[in-house]
Amino acid sequence: MPGQWQLMDRPAEHEAIRSALSGTDSCGVVLVGAAGVGKTTLARTVTASLSRKVHWTACTESSRSIPLGAFAHWVSSSASRDPIALIGSAHESLVAAGDTIVGIDDAHLLDQLSATLLHQIAVERSGHVVATVRSGEPVPDAVTSLWKDGYLQRFELNPFTKQQSIALIETVLGGTLEGLSADVMWETSGGNPLFLRNMVEGALDAGALTEVNGVWQFRGPTVIPSGLVELLDERLVHAGEDVLHALKLLALCEPLDIDALAELAGADAVDTAEMRGLIRVVADDGQLNARFSHPLFGEVVRRRVGTASARKLRGRIAKVLHERNLDSPASRIKLAELAIESDQGADVELLVTAAKDAVFLSNLPLGEKLARAAFDHGGGLGAAALLSRALLWQGHPAQADAILEQFSPADLNEMELVQWGVPRLSNLFWSMGDVPRANEVLDLVRERVTHPALKSIIDATGAGMAVHQNKIDEGLTIAEQVLANPEAPRQAVDFAAFAAGLSMPLVGRGTDFLPIASRCRAQRKTTDGMVRIMVFYGEVLALAYIGRLESARQRAAEYAEFSSAGQFAGWAIAKIMEGVAATHSGRFRDAIAAIEQALAALNAESSLPWQLPGRLLLARAYAAVGNPADAERVLEDAEEHSGDFMALHEPHRMIAKAWLAAAKGSHRSAIDEARAAADAAHSSGQYAVEAEALHTAARFGDRSVTRRLQDLVDRVDGPLPGLYARHAAAVAAADPAELDKAAAAFEQAGLFLSAADAAAQAVPLHDRAGHRRNSTESAAHALQLAAKCGGAATPAIRSAARPLPVTAREREVTGLVAQGLSNREIAERLIVSVRTVEGHIYRACIKLGVADRDELAKIVWSDLTR
Repeated sequence: MPGQWQLMDRPAEHEAIRSALSGTDSCGVVLVGAAGVGKTTLARTVTASLSRKVHWTACTESSRSIPLGAFAHWVSSSASRDPIALIGSAHESLVAAGDTIVGIDDAHLLDQLSATLLHQIAVERSGHVVATVRSGEPVPDAVTSLWKDGYLQRFELNPFTKQQSIALIETVLGGTLEGLSADVMWETSGGNPLFLRNMVEGALDAGALTEVNGVWQFRGPTVIPSGLVELLDERLVHAGEDVLHALKLLALCEPLDIDALAELAGADAVDTAEMRGLIRVVADDGQLNARFSHPLFGEVVRRRVGTASARKLRGRIAKVLHERNLDSPASRIKLAELAIESDQGADVELLVTAAKDAVFLSNLPLGEKLARAAFDHGGGLGAAALLSRALLWQGHPAQADAILEQFSPADLNEMELVQWGVPRLSNLFWSMGDVPRANEVLDLVRERVTHPALKSIIDATGAGMAVHQNKIDEGLTIAEQVLANPEAPRQAVDFAAFAAGLSMPLVGRGTDFLPIASRCRAQRKTTDGMVRIMVFYGEVLALAYIGRLESARQRAAEYAEFSSAGQFAGWAIAKIMEGVAATHSGRFRDAIAAIEQALAALNAESSLPWQLPGRLLLARAYAAVGNPADAERVLEDAEEHSGDFMALHEPHRMIAKAWLAAAKGSHRSAIDEARAAADAAHSSGQYAVEAEALHTAARFGDRSVTRRLQDLVDRVDGPLPGLYARHAAAVAAADPAELDKAAAAFEQAGLFLSAADAAAQAVPLHDRAGHRRNSTESAAHALQLAAKCGGAATPAIRSAARPLPVTAREREVTGLVAQGLSNREIAERLIVSVRTVEGHIYRACIKLGVADRDELAKIVWSDLTR
């Protein structure tokens, strides 16, 4: 459950204000900032830390009309009504104790006499002053002159940075805030602490802010509590009807071209709104747009507009915008959204085009909204296909299929058949895992479609299916034929690149895929933004497998720059890209943070299959840092996406299981799993994955994989297979010097965990040779590299950190004892006799000087998990 709201420290501002109130260079400070930015909280925190008398008063609109209203409590009851006498009485009461601080909250609301008294205290230096002033409000001259003449220091208190805002929210929630949600919440609140607090509390109460597997997500509309509405309403009270009308128009369509807003509301009203700080004019891609000065103003203004008025106003805005340029996706989407909620009626062609734009931008909820409106207004199959695709990517396969089932393929021409068939078989295959039915649809469409361009779309889609079924040669051959065809339509190119991006890096042709990815990136238009993002996932995968890890990291970071909650699926896949780059380079804590957020974002009504590659990477990351429980949990979750439609990922699943076995101390099982993964990868032509699996086995101590790795050096792009083979040869030869050299080469290449393992494997070999100094250096190098990997705890690293005089098999047996397994269960798992297990336990007890298996397990397990 969320905890108490915490104050965020502002150490620099706190110290500066404290110094101003304690020194002699000035009489105090004025804190200037927006409402809710934390002026009063900071001022009271500082004064509370001082061992001096503090008199606090708060000004209000009503106190402004009362002479000396702010200081009425300090005026003696016997004082005369003469203004000078009133000021004198209040002055004497306030500073009588000496060394006094006078605090005034909202000093811009001071009445004239109170402002004069404050000015007198500061000029005479009879006390120190700390005042807060709301920016954008008129301030009495007597107060303004205090900082202009140098009596008070003026501090502008800025909103929280994004990092501060996230830290504050996560402290309250007691967990990780999803990065995409953090972007939305920070932008909406503007970093204003009060707004942020109200937003978080309102979202929690409304169920818009929820926890998914330890990650907090914000989904749905912003919820503003009544108290915050009242605060923001204060700025609107004196704006006037013309200005309020302009704000209502902007609230229904933000941002809005400044000329369009002036045409609708009048230039004077727009100018007044800007001068009062209610709106700002910004240049967006060469166009001057009006925006609210704070995002929450729009929410408050919208509350002042009824349904009937809103429909009428949207109709007026739509009419004006329709006469302007509609050559950008943003302008078309804006106009379509206005149209479906206005009194003017909807243009179906516009709705379909705008829905395509939204799907291209990966904003799936918006694409669904527009496509559904188009479908409901008679948009036919075109709208239905878009609606189905948006539902598919959001994890609603039953709804997506129900939309397309309304159409009979017998009634469709070739173009319509492709328009219907591609989303239908995509839904059946990827979302529902129903391979036989998907193949039936594919065969049906292939049989009836004869036009070459349309056939290429079907072929490319089939290539994607074949690749996922691990029929890589078949799928990749078709995909490359489509990509080589200059007449192939965009949709065919997208799907072919999708198939190639998921297979080329795995077969060892990552370098060949990079120009394909560049071609897709240069192509500014596409039919499906999510397919495009999966192509870019393939690019990051290719860069990782050919050893360009820094480029992979940079490219993943570029693709993660989504800012809309509607783009959650694309953002999540981009975070999995980050996980790919981080896992390959050994930055496991970064990988865990990125992928956990991605999996939470992909949580849906029907779990999305795009979670699988993320889960397999996440399991490896957890295992690598010595957390087998979480690794096992994630692998169990990954079982929901197993079968023919995800067969491509099976070798990676087996590698993840190898890492889990190693994390549990089952070294022999870990090697066996890694070898099995290599065999599975080889049988399907995933040669880069085969090399990865064989390298994994060598890291766990397997001495038999050198020749297989050497055979892959010329078959797989990039320098990694050569490094793997060099390392495996050093392991086979038990050569500590070569292992140290391999560690240096891995580190140079950016594979920090591989480097750590190689250095760690050199440690016992140096010990055996009596080279204690070399052993210490290798151990230190291994542990230094392990720290870069988030505290990795592989078998080799654990052994180097605290080597015990037991064999690997004895360590494996006692590790299983520590997990609670009986001798018989251990024998069954390792496929040995119970007597053999008893013998390993007996010899380990003798070597370590312990009495029984429980003490033995305690010692060895603490070594395993160190």
